[in-house]
Amino acid sequence: MQTYFNGLADHLTSQLQGEEVYTCSFYGEDSDFVRFNQGQVRQAGSVVQRAIGVDLILGQRHAGGSVTLSGDGAEDKGRLTKLVGRLREKLPHLPEDPHLLYATDVQSSERHGENKLPAADDSLGQIRSAAGDKDLVGIYAAGALGSGFANSLGQRNWYDTWSYNFDWSFYHQADKAVKTAYAGMDWDEAAFLRKVELASKQLEALKREPVTISPDGYRVYLAPAAVYDMVGMLSWGGFGLKAHKTRQTPLLKLLSGDAALADSLTIRENTVEGVAPNFQGSGFIRPDAVTLLDGGKLADCLVSPRSAKEFGVPTNGASAGESPESIDVSAGDVPTEEAITRLDKGVYVGNVHYLNYSDRSACRTTGMTRFATFWVEDGEIRAPLNVMRFDETMYRVLGENLVGLTAEREMILDSNTYFGRSTNSGRMPGALVEDFTFTL
Repeated sequence: MQTYFNGLADHLTSQLQGEEVYTCSFYGEDSDFVRFNQGQVRQAGSVVQRAIGVDLILGQRHAGGSVTLSGDGAEDKGRLTKLVGRLREKLPHLPEDPHLLYATDVQSSERHGENKLPAADDSLGQIRSAAGDKDLVGIYAAGALGSGFANSLGQRNWYDTWSYNFDWSFYHQADKAVKTAYAGMDWDEAAFLRKVELASKQLEALKREPVTISPDGYRVYLAPAAVYDMVGMLSWGGFGLKAHKTRQTPLLKLLSGDAALADSLTIRENTVEGVAPNFQGSGFIRPDAVTLLDGGKLADCLVSPRSAKEFGVPTNGASAGESPESIDVSAGDVPTEEAITRLDKGVYVGNVHYLNYSDRSACRTTGMTRFATFWVEDGEIRAPLNVMRFDETMYRVLGENLVGLTAEREMILDSNTYFGRSTNSGRMPGALVEDFTFTL
């Protein structure tokens, strides 16, 4: 992929006229997808795709477009020639962009991941064997992802990685299922089987008569997947410079000093240990890590090139949305194996279904439980819990009511495959929380 991309970048350079400049971003994947139902392979296939986006720049005017690539050099160079021509036609009709900023200091780089993926027969065989006679439903996606950046100033950046993501459930009946995932870069059969064992125990618990609790505040344990969803909500403007400057951040009360988060909470954009590339679409290099929250207090913001230009500060390589792509929540001191014991009496939340802001400026979220949510007494799962709606502020969940975070963390890869496999990821602990409010 890299050699092919570099050839296309050189071709783009040859198409420029006068003082034109271009930047371009490349995405490619070679992925296997396997769909399981009732523990058996029901559909299998492979996806090989490449795409490139180009921004043609003349002074402070610029126009962008993208093309899907065929893999045939002559045909793809022809597509790019036509794209550049169309963009050139648009430029005179566009206004100057006062916030346009792209990298002019050439910082080329290469970062190659190591392919530690198992042979497909091995991983799929382990999955079928683990399913046994259970109704296992899920999608296994694995393979290579490649990202590239180039500009007409001579900068070339490349990043590739190999990863897998098995997003699956043990289905019982109706809306009762144990949903889980196993993802990463290095398949570990023992770790996968531990996941299967836990899901199997929860499946047996799902077969018991479900209970309904009255709306109230309860002690809860949020599994890493649930924490990932909730921390993900904070990414909707929580850590971006523009959202802070325009006072549209959901962490507005934290920014103004009117609310606090727990001293034990540290959140980073941990690019070096994620699966996202260490550069962005305007050519700026991302640092290995950016601390967003340090001991519950706001630290650095994610700063895109446009925000850097608008507010007169340096960029730190954030993408246009200024949301973390490799989010990392620090570990605590609660051993995961003791989490339910320390929960004692309350609700075990494996993951959440539907999550949104009910009051964005107050960082208040609403959502629903689903799948493996259990009622716990005396540190043991007693029964599955019928679906409940909750409404909570993150200042309580990750602040005054946070009892502790688990010492072990889970690597979670975003399972989205719209247009291509996502490179977003998270490294999450579980969380014990007091007085978590269920409303319906």
